[in-house]
Amino acid sequence: MISINKTSKKVKKTEFLEDNLEVISSYDQEVLNKFITYLKPYKRKVLAGLVAVLLFAGVVVAIPVLVKITIDNAISEKNSLALNLMFVVLIIASLIHMFSNYFQQKLLGKIGENVIYDIRTKMFNHLQKLSMSFADKTKYGGLMSRVQGDVGALQELFQAGIHAIADILTLICVAIILITLNWIMGLMILIVLPILILVKIFWLPMARRAFLDASKARSIVSGVLNEHLNGVRVTQSLNREIKNQEIFDEKIADSLYKQDKAAKYGSGIMPPVETLTGLSMAIIIIIGGYLVINESIEIGIMVASLLYIQRLFDPIRTLTMHYSVVQRAMASGHRIFELLELPIEIKDEPNSKPLKIEKGKIELKNVSFGYESNNQILSDINLSIKENETIGLVGPTGSGKTSIAALINRFYDIWDGEILIDNQDIRKVSQDSLGLNISMVLQDPVIFSGTVLENIRYRTNASDEEIIEASKTVGADEFINRLPDTYSTHLYEGGSNLSIGEKQLISFARALVCDSKIFILDEATAYIDSYTELKIQNALNKVLENRTGIIIAHRLSTIRNADKIVVLDKGKILEIGPHDELMKNKGLYSNLWAKHQSSFDDL
Repeated sequence: MISINKTSKKVKKTEFLEDNLEVISSYDQEVLNKFITYLKPYKRKVLAGLVAVLLFAGVVVAIPVLVKITIDNAISEKNSLALNLMFVVLIIASLIHMFSNYFQQKLLGKIGENVIYDIRTKMFNHLQKLSMSFADKTKYGGLMSRVQGDVGALQELFQAGIHAIADILTLICVAIILITLNWIMGLMILIVLPILILVKIFWLPMARRAFLDASKARSIVSGVLNEHLNGVRVTQSLNREIKNQEIFDEKIADSLYKQDKAAKYGSGIMPPVETLTGLSMAIIIIIGGYLVINESIEIGIMVASLLYIQRLFDPIRTLTMHYSVVQRAMASGHRIFELLELPIEIKDEPNSKPLKIEKGKIELKNVSFGYESNNQILSDINLSIKENETIGLVGPTGSGKTSIAALINRFYDIWDGEILIDNQDIRKVSQDSLGLNISMVLQDPVIFSGTVLENIRYRTNASDEEIIEASKTVGADEFINRLPDTYSTHLYEGGSNLSIGEKQLISFARALVCDSKIFILDEATAYIDSYTELKIQNALNKVLENRTGIIIAHRLSTIRNADKIVVLDKGKILEIGPHDELMKNKGLYSNLWAKHQSSFDDL
């Protein structure tokens, strides 16, 4: 499940934990109440659907009575007029039965789809606002399971719930009518029900455990499958196919065993129900037959009672099948609402104002930060970046370079200190305005499904001409024109039909068309060959004109021409200054250059 663990005043920890299915699959009124709130916009349709369901159930209950009347008052009395009248009544009842069934299915299906749409839309909107700390600790597969599968299970809960109401009312009405028709036969039939209750008392706990084990086994198989498919390149390069197949076979075999066990329990309740149905009918035929022979009851009552036996056990069958549906839906509802109730940690203050940038000056004052309360990443950082100045952030892995860039974007909130842009505290400005004024190119480029034009345009309203010009500036135009449909070429999810370097160039072009005052490159040239990097370096001189630039790099050649270079280690600033000055200081930066080492990875 998802939990928010406030282990410190300085940091909030958001993470997915393993779901305790046995707890969350039990009946939970709170989950039901939350789900009902999503039905309120459709309350008229829900009422109409409920009326249709009740009308359908009413006709089902009424038909045996109509058959009794037909037999006793028309056929037995040889009354043609009454027989014709009952024929018309039965036709009308059949039509009501048909149309009420049609409308209930149509209305309930439509309401269910609308509720799914509302919940998924709200989940997507909420997920986009959650902090990066949530994204850092969230498993993609588990999240997709909540958004897709769990929401669908809630639709089943709605439909099962409406039908359950009708089934329960049908049971009550049939029991009352059976006793009313003939109390002796009615009581004999109802005596059978405790036997069914005893069967269910022993069956339900074992079936519940089997259903939960099967559900958990399915999740494990999905996780293994997702992991191996995503790592198929590594699998093939290391010839690990046979080992992976053995692992998958083991998990799928366990899943098959548990699915088979659950299926046995699922089907195991039907034979007792059918047996009791047959036993009840036998009771009616034997006792009813004697009563008819002795003229204690009319034959129509016996026939109606036989029909009511079927209508008594049909709802029992349905309610039994709904048991697993309700269990699955309760677990799904718990997971969905748990996700929707995650607090948005990074949000605008009540009186936040749009960020107004004139110069692009950035100041970090006494900034401390960590992703976990017991692991501080940055300690008392003081850094000033002047208007239109380009600085380079370098240092060993884990020194805090990327963390500084993330904090300037306010992907996380700092523990102590403040970050100012043109003397405006970024915690007091709106996040939308902050994002509009900062362009960022990441080490791992993100490409979305769509055309090249759509990927570069993304959040802007840039014209095709502006996109082409930006592509030329960063050196992407050359390879784009080699694509089958140039700028209209459709890119697959994740840009799988592009090389890593090509994806990075598109990311550069995307950042450039945003025309932001602040430009951040986070290891943006790590996957680009030396020739392309040289082209980008030349382009950056144009891109960073009249802009504040922050370049994070391991390769020292990438930041040699920066106005100022900040050397970080273990969350602290060791050195700061231009290249020539740092070379004279004979510090860490100078030592690397003196040893002809081109990267902090060489340490």
